Amino acid sequence: MSRLGVVDEIFLRTHRGMGTPIALQGLWRTTDRVAPEVLEQVHAALRSGPLGRRVVRARVPGARPRWRANISAHPIRISERALRAGEMLAWADAQGFDLDPEYGPGWRLSTATLADGGSIVALTCSHVLADGRGLAIAVDQALSAAVTAEITAPQSDWSDARRQWGIVLGGTVRALRRGVPERPSAAPRRSGPASICGVVLEIPAADWELAAAAHAATGNSFFVHLIAQMLWDSGLHEPEISASIPVDTRDEPRVDNDMAMTEVAVTRSDTPATLREKCRAAYEYRISSPGGMPEEILQVLPARAAHALTRGAGERDILCSNIGPLPNTLSHLGPHPCRGVAARAIHPGLTPPLPRTRLSGYLSRLGHTYTLALTSLDPAIRSPTALNDLAHTTLTAHGLTPTFW
Repeated sequence: MSRLGVVDEIFLRTHRGMGTPIALQGLWRTTDRVAPEVLEQVHAALRSGPLGRRVVRARVPGARPRWRANISAHPIRISERALRAGEMLAWADAQGFDLDPEYGPGWRLSTATLADGGSIVALTCSHVLADGRGLAIAVDQALSAAVTAEITAPQSDWSDARRQWGIVLGGTVRALRRGVPERPSAAPRRSGPASICGVVLEIPAADWELAAAAHAATGNSFFVHLIAQMLWDSGLHEPEISASIPVDTRDEPRVDNDMAMTEVAVTRSDTPATLREKCRAAYEYRISSPGGMPEEILQVLPARAAHALTRGAGERDILCSNIGPLPNTLSHLGPHPCRGVAARAIHPGLTPPLPRTRLSGYLSRLGHTYTLALTSLDPAIRSPTALNDLAHTTLTAHGLTPTFW
């Protein structure tokens, strides 16, 4: 797309400090040290690919911001020392600083050698540029040399403004015919220190699918059940957990925020089988614009007014992001085979008050392996070790044996 969509602009506002900061990250753990020339090739391909762009503000009120090609990039960041396995994620967490989708490069490629002789490589990108699936598509294009940096020429700002105002005014009239919409309530925020920790684990795909089938569930409803159960196992006393679930809305491979959000209410009596039906019903209902108004209204309002209407949009007690199968090109970096590939989100610069979300799970599959990246924002889960133990307990109780990074 040549102009930003509604979801793109929500993440642009979080980048400006209005909401929870989010960056996406792909991680490769290789069996041997990645040659510098391989990383240079990947870096160059990413610069000229769909991540090589930035946001340009429109000059006409109501017109959407547009994308402009931007081949400038942060240099490859190389750690000065080798990392032990237990230091990988803390190092990766620190790669989200200084990403600017408007005025500077919105992504960074980083690497560190590992004490066991391999490498860890991180591609970290502003959520404005892409969602999880979009980031995987961008990397696939870079690694397969199928790079396209073309950004189609947009309509003039005047034409786009006329289009947007037409949608907003027509949709508002239709909404008001049903009565004055209620003002949306903001998602509750939480006090306390910004306690963030994460773990990454792997499970054989055959084991995951066998366990899901044994519970009369799909792989996705089983995933939602497990994340909810982990939060309850952490000591949460609430009778119900609200799960936020991103839904991929692509009709073709695109590097954008091409997704919608839905939600599922999980009770203690729910099983993976009952969640299968709840998830199926939820896909027919999307968390939409406030009060039944057209979502484009968020793009013609001033940023702070739009933020007030979308504060905490999509935030629930847990986030269950099933990124799905990753392209096979991600299993190698040049001649270097990967022993693990993970996709997740991080929260650079997060400060209190904390978002409603307590636990996030990012599930992906590459070949015969499922990888689950967990991020906790719950003060009750005080360390990566505590999150590791929590995940191990929940998964083994469901017949799964995880291998942790």
